[in-house]
Amino acid sequence: MLVRRLPRASKLTAGLRLGQKYRRLATVSDDPLGRKVEMTNWEKGNYINYKKMGENLAIVRGRLNRPLTYAEKILYSHLDDPHGQDIERGKSYLKLRPDRVACQDATAQMAILQFMSAGMPSVATPSTVHCDHLIEAQVGGAKDLARAEAINKEVYDFLSSSCAKYNIGFWRPGSGIIHQILLENYAFPGGLLIGTDSHTPNAGGLGMCAIGVGGADAVDVMANLPWELKAPKIIGVRLTGQLRGWTAPKDIILKVAGILTVKGGTGAIVEYHGPGVDSLSSTGMGTICNMGAEIGATTSVFPFNDSMYNYLAATKRRDIGDFARVYAKDLKEDQGAEYDQLIEINLSELEPHVNGPFTPDLATPISKFKAAVEENGWPAELKVGLIGSCTNSSYEDMSRSASIARNALDHGVKARSLFTVTPGSEQIRATIERDGQLQTFEEFGGVVLANACGPCIGQWDRKDVKKGEANSIISSYNRNFTGRNDANPATHAFVTSPDLVTAFTIAGDLRFNPLTDTLKGKDGKDFRLSPPTGAGLPEKGYDPGRDTYQAPPADRSAVGVMVSPTSDRLQVLSPFQRWNGKDANDIPILIKCKGKTTTDHISMAGPWLKYRGHLDNISNNMLIGAINADNGEANKVKNALTGEYDAVPATARYYKSKGIKWVVIGDWNYGEGSSREHAALEPRHLGGLAIITRSFARIHETNLKKQGMLPLTFENPEDYDKINPDDKVDLHVTDLAVGKPMRIKFTPKNGKPWKTNLLHTFNEGQIEWFKDGSALNSMARKAKA
Repeated sequence: MLVRRLPRASKLTAGLRLGQKYRRLATVSDDPLGRKVEMTNWEKGNYINYKKMGENLAIVRGRLNRPLTYAEKILYSHLDDPHGQDIERGKSYLKLRPDRVACQDATAQMAILQFMSAGMPSVATPSTVHCDHLIEAQVGGAKDLARAEAINKEVYDFLSSSCAKYNIGFWRPGSGIIHQILLENYAFPGGLLIGTDSHTPNAGGLGMCAIGVGGADAVDVMANLPWELKAPKIIGVRLTGQLRGWTAPKDIILKVAGILTVKGGTGAIVEYHGPGVDSLSSTGMGTICNMGAEIGATTSVFPFNDSMYNYLAATKRRDIGDFARVYAKDLKEDQGAEYDQLIEINLSELEPHVNGPFTPDLATPISKFKAAVEENGWPAELKVGLIGSCTNSSYEDMSRSASIARNALDHGVKARSLFTVTPGSEQIRATIERDGQLQTFEEFGGVVLANACGPCIGQWDRKDVKKGEANSIISSYNRNFTGRNDANPATHAFVTSPDLVTAFTIAGDLRFNPLTDTLKGKDGKDFRLSPPTGAGLPEKGYDPGRDTYQAPPADRSAVGVMVSPTSDRLQVLSPFQRWNGKDANDIPILIKCKGKTTTDHISMAGPWLKYRGHLDNISNNMLIGAINADNGEANKVKNALTGEYDAVPATARYYKSKGIKWVVIGDWNYGEGSSREHAALEPRHLGGLAIITRSFARIHETNLKKQGMLPLTFENPEDYDKINPDDKVDLHVTDLAVGKPMRIKFTPKNGKPWKTNLLHTFNEGQIEWFKDGSALNSMARKAKA
């Protein structure tokens, strides 16, 4: 494995564009790119526009005159203004026209509530909503689904009716996880999709540039506004060799996460290429792209190849595959394309990995994992193994895991640990039921959960350990932050491939290495598990299972959106107030957050998901998981006016009631994790002015800007250590200007005041968002002008 940095792409200035003659493509009636090929089998009239993409790309090629990476090709082919757009990696703000928008049910509520306030009769960009987040895992798939449909009826009715009203495709509860549904039905090579979930990049497994965003970004695109993205740098990962034995596609991203860490991909797209790519299945590539969110990457992408074509054909989209082959030269990187950083991995030498606990970038090869468990004192007994989720629930994943389970059963052995299986979609569930893998899992002792997110996002009513009890679980999921899966901060959560999860559950012990260690069969004889086997695609084709899709009606004029004014789960939004044009003096620090502060810490999921459509109610979870640097405790901060300690949201509400703005102080990579915009909406709703940190995760920084907050970073990161949680703050908000720092003064209770500078990434349009009170307010103002 080799890591090296390469020269950054050259800047194209406005001056170079003056007087330039733009090259336009000639068009003829029999142009092979002029065909009308629909994006999906579920819609009519929404076509893949390779012709327009190719024309845009030709314009940009004429301007840049250099080889392009594949990621650049996708972005530049979707530029709103390919002639005039400034293009510099890491600096320019690109205005883009995505092909599609997708929302999961927890984020769709707020996105649609915001879209409703725009007053438009229909979405302007093809959009879908997927019900996957609100189903809690308790006893098993069918019963858990029925319970969720009853408990969440009000929310599902709202989503169903609003989708029908605004021409949005609606995938009912039980259909599956958004990312798997997108891969099976909507992703296509070279396309650009934004989704209101951080793991949207899963669609990179079909060569699509799929990017996780907040709901406000989705609303912009739904309302026919261009979507803004800071031009990412491009990290290349060159794959050689071929996976073998126990090594799976998941191990590639586990290795990359160990190299880049949870913030190493921030502001960049990870582009995989090289001869090793062709040995991977399309769904395996999806797994790698999915978990790229854990390194902070804008997205991850693979070039179009035969694996993608075969997957498109297997999912009844051969016409799209044929069309992609016509456009194939622009569905991969140019020869000589340069990357800002290059990582090389030989798949033939790659070991299976286990990452964790408590962070997805602590990567340990299986040969060293036993020693790591013992040296660190991690609980060796494995309580639960969990496979599936949006990251690893393909037919290939399930088949390989089932082969391991069948191998154990043939020796009279079942799972010693609790074992759960989460199918990624109804299509996957129905297919593995037909082909026997589901029966194998049940014989093995597994519990098959609903086709939903479940334990991966904390929707898990876990009963086998008490809160605070140290224990270990291992999953094929993507994220393992403290308390993420079961709300128990003492749970040591590890992530690995479904293959290793299954093997570990047979041993019931994390010190087991299936590559070298033996198990004892029912006959008393030792045996070694055989390496996993499994087809990438089902021989008999996919079984679609139950029909779970609701298309918008042809006539939507009589459709009404169902929102009760007395609901405690849905709340029609009121616009935030405009900035008063003044500096903020003598205001308090609500909390100085210590260490990792993810969106799970800022706005927890789990039981709070039910309030995702009610801003005031869900704001009662704001920052309750963040550790207060003042006392080392969570959800206990001192009120600057009363001197009493109280919960973070209660203290914020007190300040708001007195008309007092407040700020939050944060550490590195503040807001990493999920795309949830509630983590930005809540501090805005409760009267916050600014979040001041050492650094931000990309999506959260954008979400804060969209809601009229000030995401600011220390010019000198060491200033974080000088701040006392009870300091008062003078923030020179009137300094806000493109490319200029903002002054701030800290006044300790017992000490000398000191000043420093804060940095920001606002451009002119984003400054307007702040002045207007939010991006939505800016949209409304311009609509009235």
